[in-house]
Amino acid sequence: MTQPLRYAINVTLDGCVHHEAGLPPDAESMAFWTDELRRSDTLLYGRVMYELMEGAWRRPESGQWPDWMDASEVAFSEVMDPMRKVVASTSLQAVDWNAELITGDVIAAVRVLKERPGRGIALGGVHLPATLAAHGLIDEYTFVVHPVIAGQGPRLLDGVEAKLELVERREFRSGASVQRYRPAPPEL
Repeated sequence: MTQPLRYAINVTLDGCVHHEAGLPPDAESMAFWTDELRRSDTLLYGRVMYELMEGAWRRPESGQWPDWMDASEVAFSEVMDPMRKVVASTSLQAVDWNAELITGDVIAAVRVLKERPGRGIALGGVHLPATLAAHGLIDEYTFVVHPVIAGQGPRLLDGVEAKLELVERREFRSGASVQRYRPAPPEL
């Protein structure tokens, strides 16, 4: 049995997935994202997402989390920092932060990754998920939809066609909602 590849991301009502679009994180949303990380034992990112996450959530060499982090952000970091990371990139020469680098055929590499034992693979970013979705490799999609119209920025899954079925919906006090989907079974 293959381990599930789960794509999860914040998105605005107009499909923008820029990391600064949407509502600022609060304790409730950070607890949700921390629990999402715990569902998997591997993180899969492209270069941009890897560098973004490393800059924000990697434990500093001092061992002390920065003062700007509140308790919910520290909890998130404590889960993310030691996790195994796999980075797909054609421009990076090397990675660290518990990471391995995929530089060749990303589709073949992800198929092999899914065959390894594990609780699941958490996928983030914009471009890599669109590529993997186009090849039918994503087993679950989780969107935290923010009640914001960004008007600009990278769009969610541009160019991908897929039929999904809703398996969970939940509201946050902030007005954001979690919508979890799985690929719909093929029509007979």
